[in-house]
Amino acid sequence: MVTVASRAELERLLEDDVPYGDLTTEALGIGAIDGVMQFTARSPMVLALAEDAAAIIALAGCEVELFAASGAALEQGAPILGARGPAAGLLRSWKVAQTLIEIWSGVASETRAIVDAARTVAPQIPVACTRKNVPGTKRFAVAAVKAGGAVMHRLGLSETVLVFPEHRAFLGERPLFLAVERLRQAAPEKKLVIEVKTADAALAAAVAGFDVIQAEKFSPAEIAALVKRIASMAYTRARPIIAAAGGLNAANAAAYAEAGADVLVTSSPYLAKPKDVQVRMMAADEREMPDKGSNRPAAQIVRETICAPGNRA
Repeated sequence: MVTVASRAELERLLEDDVPYGDLTTEALGIGAIDGVMQFTARSPMVLALAEDAAAIIALAGCEVELFAASGAALEQGAPILGARGPAAGLLRSWKVAQTLIEIWSGVASETRAIVDAARTVAPQIPVACTRKNVPGTKRFAVAAVKAGGAVMHRLGLSETVLVFPEHRAFLGERPLFLAVERLRQAAPEKKLVIEVKTADAALAAAVAGFDVIQAEKFSPAEIAALVKRIASMAYTRARPIIAAAGGLNAANAAAYAEAGADVLVTSSPYLAKPKDVQVRMMAADEREMPDKGSNRPAAQIVRETICAPGNRA
């Protein structure tokens, strides 16, 4: 099993929630009682971060079986994982693991909705999610986006070249083609991307030699007109890619794809409502654990015994 976060990062998540022990469990004196725990999908969802959630439970000293992998589309009532161990470990890890799945499955599910909508009219169009996730959560955000079937637009400022109007505010009257020359000398292996807010600015960027034109808050009709104008121009290089950005979501993704955009850029999955994971916990009883002889089709179940990251099963 591969987790997104390292063992140390997962341990910090547990420590954040249980810094000085579980007062309630300790006060009740129930920590040593063996128990079982089951996670199921309360509603349809695209699953994300299931492996990390399972690893968190394993770090708390429990044995875990994972029944679905991140990226799987789950129906209501579908099993996600089962765990067995001392009540102290189950109760310590329960809420952190549950919340991790719920939040990031919400992101993955919304991402998948956008991808599916766009690909009803353009089967190969990529959907790219921006870096506008909650600071400090990038590992999880990237994993959720990928689970939903999209790609990352850019991971940060260090690996991509994207000229915003905010950059141009410091360039004065310098012609765009001179900025392109400088960028190609400084970053010769990188695609050059520029954000524009008008069709005229997009055409100027195409003439200057940018590789990707990111059309910010254009309507689908404006994207269609821009694509037509860009296609009619003569180029010494390949024609620039047109990326539609700003305000894209599952409701309008198909319209932008139909308009002819090459890429859809969006931040909306990060605002998705979390999905609901049902958790059942009880004192140990073999009948309550998932049956290894289950007659569910193999295609519907991914079974894996989880140990704490860094240990072997």
